[in-house]
Amino acid sequence: MIETNRQMFMRFVAQTSYTPLNIEVEKAQGVYLYGPNGEKYLDTVSGISVANVGHCHPKVVEAVKNQVDKYMHLTVYGEFIQCPQVLLAKKMVELLPENLNSVFFVNSGSEATDGSIKLAKRYTHRPEVVAFKGAYHGSTIGAMSVWGDEYFKSAYRPLMPGVKMLRFNNFEDLQQITDNTACVLTEPIQSEGGLNLPENGWLTKLRERCNETGTLLIFDEVQMGWGRTGKMFGFENFNVVPDIVNFAKGLGGGMPIGAFVANKKIMEAFCDNPILGHITTFGGHPVSAAAALANINVILDENLVESANDKGDYFEFLMKKHSKVLRTWGLGLFRGVEVDHNIDMFKFLHQSLNHGIFTDLFIFRQNAFRFAPPLIINKSQIEEAVEKISATLDEL
Repeated sequence: MIETNRQMFMRFVAQTSYTPLNIEVEKAQGVYLYGPNGEKYLDTVSGISVANVGHCHPKVVEAVKNQVDKYMHLTVYGEFIQCPQVLLAKKMVELLPENLNSVFFVNSGSEATDGSIKLAKRYTHRPEVVAFKGAYHGSTIGAMSVWGDEYFKSAYRPLMPGVKMLRFNNFEDLQQITDNTACVLTEPIQSEGGLNLPENGWLTKLRERCNETGTLLIFDEVQMGWGRTGKMFGFENFNVVPDIVNFAKGLGGGMPIGAFVANKKIMEAFCDNPILGHITTFGGHPVSAAAALANINVILDENLVESANDKGDYFEFLMKKHSKVLRTWGLGLFRGVEVDHNIDMFKFLHQSLNHGIFTDLFIFRQNAFRFAPPLIINKSQIEEAVEKISATLDEL
């Protein structure tokens, strides 16, 4: 008997839970996913903040095809001059604050986390790392060490030593940052913690405390970067500039790529004592780099940053009318929705698919879901999303 793709998926592909969504996708275009039997799903998750310009944007696809015809992998990152990497790094530096002028390409957000922490420890010669409760920074052992939730990481201890976990938005805890602290790693806006925004100038005080102690401030922009919050970078909403910034997800236009960016003087710490301080085989893969450059140009050319707040506000205006919605919040096209606490959120997640919409929850926040669609979504599609979400909530 011939096995179906669904059967082979469950048999051969490693799972991370016993209840995967199990939908089969044959193609994706714009804000929609399509199944093999005519199923159509409105994607309000963007592959977890990846497809900022939508799925298979023609200009990103064209850039991929053009680069494939020239060359793909050549050698480990940093040895050959590869045009897609060079042009992408130049474009990123042009958009970032002046002090962030040297780009190290990797493959993912987790690798950006690990690389940026290594760089900070190497540059400062200090052992301690500070992160925050409610944080998510990736799933490698290094990145998991700075996760802000003990339930998810306790089974993997011992993790990286010398990590101190503080409370996000707590001013008193900032005094625990000392001249023994190599770096403070934080998301300016916590994603999986439940879209937690910095309050009352807390991010500014964090910057000041790092300045006082000579500690490097690292911002994780993996989910919030590249237009998601109504600014090109999430930290621009708060007028605070980091010493190192991490990217992935929305950078690549659907292709895998990550990066951490610092000042050239800091980045040069990887060059000696020892040399090869951080290396990667596939980081900045030329096809991914070409896609990422096209992706950034689409974000700029189509004014997707400028329209994100109006679209997000419209979603909240419509969504908060539902009787089971307790509150909505967020920035740009990353919005949170808290619903009646009697609702089983996993049922909501699975049942929404029956209404033709793909939704997602937060890892560390209960009774809420996210709305983070491709930035190209239009108002009629937002209305469609609210209608489908409302129908799901009505059934629960």
